[in-house]
Order: sequence, then structure tokens, then C-alpha cells
Amino acid sequence: MPHRHPPQRALHDGSETAVSYLTAALTRIDDPAGEGAKTFLAVHRTTALAAADHADRLRAAGIVPSPLSGLVVSVKDLVDEVGQVTRSGSIVLNEAPPAVRDSPVVARLRAAGAVIVGRTNMTEFAFSGLGLNPHYGTPRNPYGREIGAGRIPGGSSSGAAVSVADGMAHVAIGSDTGGSVRIPAALCGLVGFKPTARRVPRDGVLPLSTTLDSIGPLAKTVDLCAQADAVLSGDPTAPLPMPLNPHGLRLLAPTNAVLDGMDATVAAAYERTLSVLAAAGAKIVEAALPVLNDVQAIGARGGFSAPEAYAWHRDLLARDGDRYDPRVRVRIEKAQTMTAADYIEALALRAAFVRSMDAALAPYDALVMPTVPVIAPRFDEVASEEDYARLNLLILRNPALVNMADGCALTLPCHRPGEPPVGISLVGAPMHDRRILAIGRALEPIVRAG
Repeated sequence: MPHRHPPQRALHDGSETAVSYLTAALTRIDDPAGEGAKTFLAVHRTTALAAADHADRLRAAGIVPSPLSGLVVSVKDLVDEVGQVTRSGSIVLNEAPPAVRDSPVVARLRAAGAVIVGRTNMTEFAFSGLGLNPHYGTPRNPYGREIGAGRIPGGSSSGAAVSVADGMAHVAIGSDTGGSVRIPAALCGLVGFKPTARRVPRDGVLPLSTTLDSIGPLAKTVDLCAQADAVLSGDPTAPLPMPLNPHGLRLLAPTNAVLDGMDATVAAAYERTLSVLAAAGAKIVEAALPVLNDVQAIGARGGFSAPEAYAWHRDLLARDGDRYDPRVRVRIEKAQTMTAADYIEALALRAAFVRSMDAALAPYDALVMPTVPVIAPRFDEVASEEDYARLNLLILRNPALVNMADGCALTLPCHRPGEPPVGISLVGAPMHDRRILAIGRALEPIVRAG
């Protein structure tokens, strides 16, 4: 699947068809030497072929409902599709009844002409940033597969990232509660977009945190992410946002909180990228942003993911808790020690944090930071409970700030060819999504060339 040229170009000139794209994707999924078996929990061969054939027939008649028409799209296993069991990466829900209707996200993709190829693997119930799944296996990061057991893909949208990285889909739909789109995108060398949560409906999506959940795309380019976001947010024919001139863009690069614990590879790529952006005319303001430290107080009250997940899982845990991934179960059950007063106080602290971040970002076009402060760990580096917990918190830290601020963020690959994948994030205030995508379109070629 092309990287440098839009895949729609080949559909337009007839050198590819939706059916040929789907056939290539299925070949990669079925490759016994590949990651398809661990990337997909269900593959929709029959319905996908019908959708691809329909897209080709419409195109032949001059009808192209959206830029996604005829492109192959994967969907994370927590999104309802009619006739499919929404397992959310768990074995606990294997016997649950199939969904009786498509979620709005899936309905919008179908109406846009996207070819939904299947359901991607994920951390069970989306509750970790590492992407490990003991029930169905964990797809390996595309970087470093030739060395030992390989590296983690990042999560929780692990299969989503690998499906795009390995050419099994043009676009993947993931969820992002504390970075679950942006983390695997950054660790696997992709673009990932977390929209302002309210822009994309979450009905028919199994929740982790009703306060923080958002639905966003992963792809190889900003353009594909922007086109997918337009579909997801209900405006499928919206034109791509015009790239903003990088000269004069004011970018805030915080010097506190987000740089702690950076490894040498990420630090080098990040500093190089800031230099390249400055050379292109962007005004980089490196300064402390004290409000970032306020998130610690919200976490000290227990946050939102644990109590809101526990509210959904409480009865299921009582019946079937022994079948949960123990690492997921223990995180959900931490909510048992929270009080209603803790939760209410966390809500108030979060509202104050949103206001403070809005004010702090107002003088700038975007905040920039490393998406994740370390490269993808090897599987053996997250084997012990202590290392798992430490790296999970470290990897979630930066992207989770955006969810807590109710903002939007785009991660761009900023590593050089052959280097471990590293992502840089462009962060905007709530409902500044189109502007962040416009900035991303302008900076993407500069960052990639750096």
C-alpha cells in the first residue's frame, strides 16, 4: 500500500481498484510469516469483498462518496459492528450476543465507501498503553522484528497500528483514552490523531472512561488521518484543511514534565526536529508550563479510567473476574478504594485543568512534545510486574495530558529511516482539531525530511 502517494490516486487513474487493494490486504493478513493472526480477531472476507466491489461499481459510475471510498479500513475490537461480538480484546465476552446495529462510527465508514476488513486486537478492555494481550497474543512492532522476540507495538490500539504498518489496512480506527491511538502510532512509525472527544460519537463503543474516551484514526500520512477524521466526525466530503505556513508558527515546547525520563534516541530525534522546525521559520518557545504538574492531583484522587471502568465491569468481574488479564483486572479494581467524594473532587480538578490549559495554549498555535519519551520496549523489558507498571505509566504520561485537557493532538513520525520510531505531538485546545491538522499537513514534510 503506497506511502508517498495518496492511495486514492491509483483508484482514480485505474491502476488499482478497491478489490485489488482488499486482495493485497488479505494476502498480508494471511501470510503465515506475518503478524496477521495476532493483529486481527476477526476478518470480514465476504462482506469486505462485497463492499469493495460496490465501491468499484460506484466509482465506475462516477460516484465517490468520500476520499475513503474503496480504501481498506480496520476497526478496533471495541466498536460495534452489526452481527459481530464486541469482545474488546477479552475472552470474557466471547459468549456475548452479537451487536444488533452498527455504531455510528462504523455506519459513517460504510456510508463513506470504506471497505472494513476486520476487527483488530487490543489490550483487553483498552486498559494499558503497552498493547499486550495474553488471550490472543500480541502483534510485534514492525521495528526490530528480526531481533529476538521483538518489541511491543504500544496500546491499547495495538492491532490497529500493526494493521497499517504492515499494509493490512490503509487506515485503522482506534480509541484513545490516555494515548491509545497516539502511543502505538508513535512506537510503530505512523501518524495518529486524537480528536476532541465530543466531535466523534462514542455510542456503540465499549467504554473505558466515559470522561476521557475518544475515537481517532491511524494512518501513514496526515492527509489520510484528516480524511478519516472528517468521516468519523460526520463531514465526509470536507476538504483537507489548508496547510498553514510554518514561518511564524508559535510552538510551545514545555521543559517540565513531558521531558522527564526521555531515552537518548527520543531526545536526539526530538531536539533535531525542534531545530528543523526552527530553521523552517517556526518560533519555538521552550519554557516551563507549571499547569502540567496539576494532573498529579487528579491522579491522586484515583482519576477517571478506574472508577468509570469499574462501574461498567463490576457485575462482570463478580461473575467472571478470574478470566480477565490480571494486569487489567487489578487496574480496574483499584476503584474499589475510591469514594464518591474522590470522584467528584477529581471532576472539579479536571475542569480547572481544562481551563488552565486553554489559557496557557491561547498565545500559541500548538504545544509540541515527544509523544512517548522512550522507544518501544522489547517484550522482555516488560515481562516483570514492576517493569510493566513503570513503563506503562511512563508511556502513558505525555499523551494522557491531552485527554485530561479535553484537547486534540496529532503525532507525526520524526525519526530518520532505519532508526527506532519516534513521534512528536502537536497539541491543540478543545475543538481546534482542523487547525492542528492544518499545522500537521504543513509540518509533516519538514519533520520527515529532518
